[in-house]
Amino acid sequence: MSELHNTPSPAESTWLLRRLPDMDEAQFNQWQVLLEHRTGMTLPAERRSFLETNLSIRMREIGCSSYQAYYEAIVLGPDAIQEWSILVDRLTVQETRFFRDPDAFRLVADYVLTRPREQLRKHALEAWSVGCSTGEEPYTLAMVLNECMHQLTLQPLYGVTGSDISSPVVEKARTGRFSARKLQGMDESIKARYFRPAERNTVEIIDNIRERVCFTRLNVLDLDKAPMHGMNIIFCQNLLIYFRRWRRRDIVKRLAERLAPGGLLVLGQGELTDWQPPGLQRVPSEHVLAWIKRQTDEE
Repeated sequence: MSELHNTPSPAESTWLLRRLPDMDEAQFNQWQVLLEHRTGMTLPAERRSFLETNLSIRMREIGCSSYQAYYEAIVLGPDAIQEWSILVDRLTVQETRFFRDPDAFRLVADYVLTRPREQLRKHALEAWSVGCSTGEEPYTLAMVLNECMHQLTLQPLYGVTGSDISSPVVEKARTGRFSARKLQGMDESIKARYFRPAERNTVEIIDNIRERVCFTRLNVLDLDKAPMHGMNIIFCQNLLIYFRRWRRRDIVKRLAERLAPGGLLVLGQGELTDWQPPGLQRVPSEHVLAWIKRQTDEE
């Protein structure tokens, strides 16, 4: 498309300095439909300015002068797949941090510590972080599991998978490298055990933790195609809030299908209300929304 290129001409540079016109109702609806169709996520009217800001930043980067032209490039352009991946990264990446929900991670630790020791000795624990962003959550899960195994004086037999719809954040997560500020507030003994200094005021996860965590790109609308099965722990927090209620229930049902009998599903507080997922038993907790999969699939 003629309006899309990487280096704007001097004439075009003039409009790059101007504020783009506001997005009209029809254009906003068009983007709402596209986002929900491709990702399942809804964008309420009060987030129109968020969409405008992120679209306009990207449009200025590539020299695109109108929302309509950019929409057509995303849908029909020769680089549509790559451009869509970049845009999804801009619109979905949220702030995350290590040990973001301490109560939830304590629940995970309690769950592991109360498993039959013989079971932990013979079978690897498999955990899955859904919507893992840049990796803080799955690496935290790995640290929690490692601490539990050490406390039980067992060999560290476990693995963690992180999945996210954004390819760029998955690539960043794989590096296991973070800015030093990401560790602010973390217990000093945990820092010392699991991180080491790296270049340019960054830190990196130690090898024996990073090697136990793998990452993959996955859209939660495609859970029926996900290769994860028989998971002992599924951690899915701060993701469902972006979906309609009926789709939240569908996602949770599909996640439950991937749990092993007796497996633990952890969601964010308030992300699912007034509904009991079939085959799951609610964990009694005031601070964490979690379920255990029944040993037999009772409905």
